Amino acid sequence: MDEYKSLNFYDILCRLLPELKTCDAKSFSSDIVPTLKTVISISHTMLSGAYNYYQVVEMANLADVTKIGEDQRSISPDDICNIQYSSGTTGKPKGICLNHLQMVNNGYYIGKTLELNTENHRLCVQVPLFHVFGMVVCIMPSFHFGGTLVLPSPMYSPTSNLMAIEQERCNVIFGTPTMYHDLINLQSECNRTINLSKALIGAAAWSPKLLYNMKEVLKIKHIVAAYGATETTAIVFLSMMDCDKLETKTVGKIGECIEAKVVDTNGQTLPFGAPGELCIRGYVTMADYWGEPDKTKEVMDSQRWLKTGDRFILHEDGSGEVVGRLKDVVIRGGENIFPREVEDFISNHPHINEVHVIGVDNERLGEELCACVQLRRGSDLDLDELTEFCKGRIANYKIPSQLRIVESFPKTASGKIQKYVLRQQFNCVQL
Repeated sequence: MDEYKSLNFYDILCRLLPELKTCDAKSFSSDIVPTLKTVISISHTMLSGAYNYYQVVEMANLADVTKIGEDQRSISPDDICNIQYSSGTTGKPKGICLNHLQMVNNGYYIGKTLELNTENHRLCVQVPLFHVFGMVVCIMPSFHFGGTLVLPSPMYSPTSNLMAIEQERCNVIFGTPTMYHDLINLQSECNRTINLSKALIGAAAWSPKLLYNMKEVLKIKHIVAAYGATETTAIVFLSMMDCDKLETKTVGKIGECIEAKVVDTNGQTLPFGAPGELCIRGYVTMADYWGEPDKTKEVMDSQRWLKTGDRFILHEDGSGEVVGRLKDVVIRGGENIFPREVEDFISNHPHINEVHVIGVDNERLGEELCACVQLRRGSDLDLDELTEFCKGRIANYKIPSQLRIVESFPKTASGKIQKYVLRQQFNCVQL
């Protein structure tokens, strides 16, 4: 893709690789990145130095197809088929290695739990396909049990989603809490004729009020609560709930062939009902972080128990509930944002002496970003200036929507910032 909203990816690439603009796709090479041999653009225009995606599709010939058929015979279920990048606990991107067995079986489990094998389903896909939510949770169950996947628009569009649900007669929908907030607001205004049997919600925290509105406004008969992570392929807790008996706290029950335990800070297993860190083991746990054995050992022990970094309560009936997060991450509308990355960028502003970014409650998005800033002496700054500074330089969803100017930051005796104190001060603000 050459551009998205205010970001022009092709221009960014050309700034990094100036030779891209002066060569054709066949002759492209870079002294700066010698391993990069080919650039492919998903654009409707031809870009210098890059192949167009449609050109690549037309390049296939019988020999290529035959070669793929031969290669398939040597593929094992345990072979890595997807390196899914996620920022992990430190904010630095890590490649999460997933194999065929994990993606195929997790997709089967999801579809079976949702009973997609008992009826014809037409699934409205609101989520992006470059996340495991789209790739594993949406696509794989439909491959297993048959069905229609409806892709309303190239980019996220609540209006297109609601229109597709009506016009394409979708009876199943998956999405994040933010997406359901948007659908509820639109449906309240236009009252389209829709008939949704099931809705899966996950990827961020949701409120009891949202589930109630999903039932009352969207007329959803069954809401499916889900919990998972990229490191666990996709979903590990999942349950279908009757909308007359909504369990608003649970994220469902542990999946088939998956183990779960909750541990204290010393790694000792805690009893049912006690909060601690959730650990997962089973076919779903990633192989490793690509090329980072030390980082892998930080989250996975020798018995392949994966630490999720989430504060969790496990109940005797196999259900669980998330009560907090151990890692410093803000989940805005289902997108993981690591404050360190945003802080590092904003700290370049000439008027800022120190900045710390926190998550504050937001009814629609779950959480929103608030930049807590200590200014340089004699300087001033408002939210509009900060927003303009960030536009086109970091992703839109990473731009803080709130700004708080502080004289000093709460710190521990060792000088570490107490972000929980900042949250206590500002989290009461409703956007």
